[in-house]
Amino acid sequence: QVQLVESGGGLVQAGGSLSLSCAASGRTFRSGSMAWFRQAPGKQREFVAAINWRSGGATYYADSVKGRFTVSGGNAKNALDLQMSSLKPEDTAVYYCAADGQIIQSSLRRPEAYAYWGQGTQVTVSS
Repeated sequence: QVQLVESGGGLVQAGGSLSLSCAASGRTFRSGSMAWFRQAPGKQREFVAAINWRSGGATYYADSVKGRFTVSGGNAKNALDLQMSSLKPEDTAVYYCAADGQIIQSSLRRPEAYAYWGQGTQVTVSS
């Protein structure tokens, strides 16, 4: 059974930093991707960042977080971190870790492409 467990959310003031971690158990994703998505109240789940192990560990970011967030993964291809800095109130959301063992580059920004999801962790940025 595959499980993804996120940790590291919390409350931070605007301009501050937070780190999120995701640990996968049950398998690795050497030929796929791991990603972060987020969902704010009343909004659709949106892509934040991803690593595509199939393409050698290439990283991808949403335009809204580029330059502020950094995604990284462990060598075992079953862990994912997200370093968030210069946080803004609009970054407030539940952040979800996602993973899939067979995903192509053109699909990695789509939540429906991922088979496995964590339970989510709340990030709240106060103004």
